[in-house]
Amino acid sequence: MKLNSKTMDIAKIAGTAKTASIQLAAVKTDVKNNALADIAKVLKQQSAEIISSNQKDLAAAEKNSIAAPLLKRLKFDKNKIADVVAGIDSLMKLDEPVGKTITATELDDGLQLYKVSCPIGVIGVVFESRPDALVQISTLCLKSGNAVLLKGGSEARYTNRILADVISKGGEKAGLPSGWLQLLETREDVADMLALDDYIDLLIPRGSNEFVRYIMNNTNIPVLGHADGICHVYIDSEADLDMAVRIAVDSKCQYVAVCNAAETMLVDEKIAKHFLPKAKAALEANNVEIRGCERTRAIIDVKPAVEQDWQTEYLDYILSVKVVAGLDEAIEHINRYGSGHTDTIVTADNEKAERFMALVDSGNVFWNASTRFSDGFRYGLGAEVGISTNKIHARGPVGLEGLLIYKWKLIGSGQIVADYSSSEAKHFTHKKLEKNCPI
Repeated sequence: MKLNSKTMDIAKIAGTAKTASIQLAAVKTDVKNNALADIAKVLKQQSAEIISSNQKDLAAAEKNSIAAPLLKRLKFDKNKIADVVAGIDSLMKLDEPVGKTITATELDDGLQLYKVSCPIGVIGVVFESRPDALVQISTLCLKSGNAVLLKGGSEARYTNRILADVISKGGEKAGLPSGWLQLLETREDVADMLALDDYIDLLIPRGSNEFVRYIMNNTNIPVLGHADGICHVYIDSEADLDMAVRIAVDSKCQYVAVCNAAETMLVDEKIAKHFLPKAKAALEANNVEIRGCERTRAIIDVKPAVEQDWQTEYLDYILSVKVVAGLDEAIEHINRYGSGHTDTIVTADNEKAERFMALVDSGNVFWNASTRFSDGFRYGLGAEVGISTNKIHARGPVGLEGLLIYKWKLIGSGQIVADYSSSEAKHFTHKKLEKNCPI
């Protein structure tokens, strides 16, 4: 792919990140943790300036009539700062992810093979207008020893600038290589990034399904896709109805403008007449607009659902509801219309729960719990760079492990392959070892 002059500028930035990534892979744990501690400290110290920058973004967004749920994502106040600092503190407490021995094998006496975790290299992340995502992504990359190119939404321009400045300078002050974090700002930068397969090792796009598909179809760089979050809550005939109402409301309403919020509720026909009026009252008390199938509308007075509703990520106070014949129809519906993100069953029947969790083809499958638990911080991953809905090395919330790959280290004592190929060849022992790689 031929690079134009603008792409050459981005290539220079990416080249700097590539150089930094090589050095960053060998940075010691205490240096990384000290960098994280300094970043958390400065985020708190400069909270007033950060919030002021965010106010500029919010004012511009309101002037441009951005939808209320997206405006909520954009807001970065004291509570959001406290949340990202808590995430950094959690990240610091996690074990060092780089250099872990995954497997150890003796090939022969004095010939030992180790599979050892290592950073991927340069991570390019294009994310929606959530300033907290910038903090989570950059600090996860720091802890995992990866350099990062960040492209946030233009709506968060001022907030992203000050956050990137605080984090990059804080890291470099603590001893990280210069250029380990780079912020890109224009729409054209995204297209230019796609040509940089010599510099960028992994792309993580966070946005609509259409946007993720565009990225995948226009680059040779491996893509960890986080597309739509069309999540389901299935209320089984054996569900505790009060529990089911609480889980459904939390899944939909706790924070509607996120990918792990429920968009469709499926209800077993055996309990629909008892459950739907309860659910309607609770959901409408939280200002949720319900769109129901014909069988749903025969029980409660709601707007009609159309085919498009089953495949829509609302990110708003809207929930589509369908009455189903039972577990198998629920599973079939989820696998047809879902995005492979997060789906939950509410039931007291262990066998049904086991069947649901085995057959629903999603990265996160829950039993008697809100879909909103699908989150890297809540999983104890420290934070997340996104949620992967595809089937590669990382699936579900992508934390430290998803930002690591591995290398094979072979330690010998003069062996050569000819020794194992002649008529009097030596034999491999292939014995598993319970030891860490010594280097």
